[in-house]
Amino acid sequence: MQLRKENILIVDDDIDILELLQRHLQSWNYHSYKAVSVKEAVTILRDTKIDLLITDLKMPEIDGFELIKFVSEHYPKLPKLVVTGYPSVQDSLSAIKSGAVDYLTKPFTKNELKEAIDTSMSITEEKRDKTIVLSEEKNKAYGEIIGNSEKINDVIQIIERIKDNKATVLIKGESGTGKELVARAIHYQGKFARAPFITVNCGAIPENLLEAELFGYLKGAFTGADTNRNGFFQAANGGTIFLDEIGNASLAVQARLLRVLQEKEVVKVGAQKPEKIDVRIIAATNSDLREMIGNQTFRDDLFYRLTVIEIDIAALKERKDDIPLLVDKFLFKYGVEYKDRFIKITPEALDVLKRYNWPGNIRELENIIQRAVIMCDKLIGVEHLPEHIKYTLEFSDDTLQPLKVIEKKYIEKVLRAAGNNKTKAAKILQIDRKTLRQKLSN
Repeated sequence: MQLRKENILIVDDDIDILELLQRHLQSWNYHSYKAVSVKEAVTILRDTKIDLLITDLKMPEIDGFELIKFVSEHYPKLPKLVVTGYPSVQDSLSAIKSGAVDYLTKPFTKNELKEAIDTSMSITEEKRDKTIVLSEEKNKAYGEIIGNSEKINDVIQIIERIKDNKATVLIKGESGTGKELVARAIHYQGKFARAPFITVNCGAIPENLLEAELFGYLKGAFTGADTNRNGFFQAANGGTIFLDEIGNASLAVQARLLRVLQEKEVVKVGAQKPEKIDVRIIAATNSDLREMIGNQTFRDDLFYRLTVIEIDIAALKERKDDIPLLVDKFLFKYGVEYKDRFIKITPEALDVLKRYNWPGNIRELENIIQRAVIMCDKLIGVEHLPEHIKYTLEFSDDTLQPLKVIEKKYIEKVLRAAGNNKTKAAKILQIDRKTLRQKLSN
């Protein structure tokens, strides 16, 4: 008999109960997942479509009540069945109030479990489909890409169009905007997801080694080449190779890459015979490649080969609507990792994050949330944020500027009026010459 499509997640710190529940579920042809902690359960929920949650209440660290609340918030239509060995009227009411569909007390018979599961699973197929939609709508995640801003939706639309072909893609964007996440989405959301995905940071490999690392080499090709070795392109055969920071590749490597794109073949260092290869190339850069072409540090023919499809990733300051969703993701990630609990953030602190312009983009936001989670107990407030973020204001009026900037401009104006005579300007400003020099140099 085939397993039914329903996936049931069972959560209990008692291994014997987990094994018992799993045996019962298998006998009814359900597919089951086991977790001994809430932390493990949430990880499974993030990666797997679950149709029913069965959880104990009394568990160390994060308890079942917190799990039910989390599931109710993030997967609002997922049915939840509580199984507990510590029954009480208060716990029963709290569990139902938190979103549990049914409540089963240990010890229970197999028939009682089946009836409780049937009650919890009585949700119709139509409602189950809505559950998936609502869950996706709530999380606004596409692969690892988080966001529902117009700019992110535009990127996702492009990915949907290209994910099932092997057109070459160039991803452009500032450092920390998530270019690799976009590359991964192109690969893993499409029909080639089971094929290899190989990431190469062209800026992290020394220039004299990059060619050998990309294309492989034969024994004796250079000092230290003791054996034949395949490169990243051979490892990615049939799948995708992601060339991050492509602007850092030397002109010699660029010429070899052009051959790969034109001829669909690679030549190992020290070899004469080419090898046919079937690889989708996705490149990324935070450099202006057109400017580099003008400076003759990037090949124009390679540029046009790479830009069959171009994807521009907006800086975080241009997609501030996504900040609450990104914050939620990082709160979950680091709250569970560092605190074994779900950390929340005050509206005031979130407002501060939304005002800031994020020169370091998503990477900077993640680092700040990580630090705030460590510094807080259960709730991140303004006091847990760095000083330079707290007092940053976003002005729509360009005439409003920091006092330091206005002061320097006024000093320069006085200095011009004084015929560039610093002694006279200092006297007008009622400061000494040393202070004047310091303010002009800042």
